[in-house]
Amino acid sequence: MISHIRRYFISGLLVWLPICITLVVINFIFSILSKSLLLLPPPYQPDVLLGFHVPGIGVIITLAVIFLTGLFVANYLGRRFVALGEAMMSRIPLVRSIYTGVKQVTQTLFTPGGQSFRKVLLVEFPKEGVWSIAFQTGVLEKGINSTSTEPMICYFIPTTPNPTSGFLMMAPKSKVIELDMSVDQALKFVISLGVVQPKL
Repeated sequence: MISHIRRYFISGLLVWLPICITLVVINFIFSILSKSLLLLPPPYQPDVLLGFHVPGIGVIITLAVIFLTGLFVANYLGRRFVALGEAMMSRIPLVRSIYTGVKQVTQTLFTPGGQSFRKVLLVEFPKEGVWSIAFQTGVLEKGINSTSTEPMICYFIPTTPNPTSGFLMMAPKSKVIELDMSVDQALKFVISLGVVQPKL
């Protein structure tokens, strides 16, 4: 009797847990996008202008602004405007360091054909004989790589079940193994604590 109850409970949990986690993540993303409207002066916020709250309007407006910004910077005038803004940012000491670093990271991650987070690696971590999943983030420049005769791979080892934190490591190319696995498959493997096996 107890075994049947436990089996039914686990079956129900397997149905509801993914749904609940998905809803929590979606709600988190929507709340962040909606809070972008708080940057507007109070008299110009949609709730004030319309006189009532419209669920999801913050998400729609944020996505529309992002799309229109991309449309604007795709032409000559937009590129000139962005270059002028970057020139101004580069003259502010603290802002310059933060902005330049964030810009380089985002360009590396989202540029088509880039190698960052495009390759899944198998690396020895935290000690020899113990292996971990990692994502290649780049190849070190020759100036940095003065102690090795071969290219140095820079990679990120995510923690589980939260892959947004982890460790930045560097190793000679011969010390890492490139896997025939997609980034999506590797992330599922990490988040599921190894339960969801990749189909190789």
